[in-house]
Amino acid sequence: MIDLHSHILPGLDDGAKDLEESKQLAKEAVKQGITKMIATPHHRNGSYYNSREEILTAVERLNEELDLENIQLEICPGQETRIYGEMVQDVKQGELLTLNDDDKYIFVELPSNHVPRYTNQLLFDMQLIGLKPIIVHPERNQELIEHPEILYKLVKNGALTQVTAASVIGKFGKKIQKFSNQLIENHQTHFIASDVHHVTRRGFYLKEACEYINQEFGSNWRDLLLDNSQRLIDGKMIHYQEPQRIKRKKIFGIF
Repeated sequence: MIDLHSHILPGLDDGAKDLEESKQLAKEAVKQGITKMIATPHHRNGSYYNSREEILTAVERLNEELDLENIQLEICPGQETRIYGEMVQDVKQGELLTLNDDDKYIFVELPSNHVPRYTNQLLFDMQLIGLKPIIVHPERNQELIEHPEILYKLVKNGALTQVTAASVIGKFGKKIQKFSNQLIENHQTHFIASDVHHVTRRGFYLKEACEYINQEFGSNWRDLLLDNSQRLIDGKMIHYQEPQRIKRKKIFGIF
């Protein structure tokens, strides 16, 4: 299993605080059946700034430590960048880190409570330079929950999304779980990942989420989401299905 979204690098953000906790997370990842994990520390979110070079160095050092400990997990480089207007320019200048550093896919984090007005144009401009944007944890964005048509249009225009395992099984509450399920059901998400921060608090839950998806949506959906993570790490095109609009139920004849 591949985990595309993690905060396992020691001391870079609000994830693993030191090398010991990074190794604990790595051991837990192996128990979950994870063989490769992309480290995606926060970048430019108002609290953390992690440059491409710093992340690449930290990934190399952590892999060396895991080898010494004989922990069978490979860490790959990535970055969780909060959306900002100059992202395309900074990608061209090599200042941002794509997933697995292969210039094909890039994480884009939206603010938790709104979607900037320039988002659609920015994600379109990324695609013009051959880069596929992946919106991380859209199920936790308040504006998208209240106005799901916004995300539908972004996905319809070519953006990809990644839901969080903990969201799928209800760890962030019923409203976020419901929206996560709607995104899966309506083909508006393409990956599932842990967004793990700590072993006990903000843990993995990938195995549990995959079991839940298998029960609720069938093995084909579970396998598609898992296979897309493998295809991304291999630099291949992912499986994509035409997104559908989320239908709001009527109450007494009124939406």
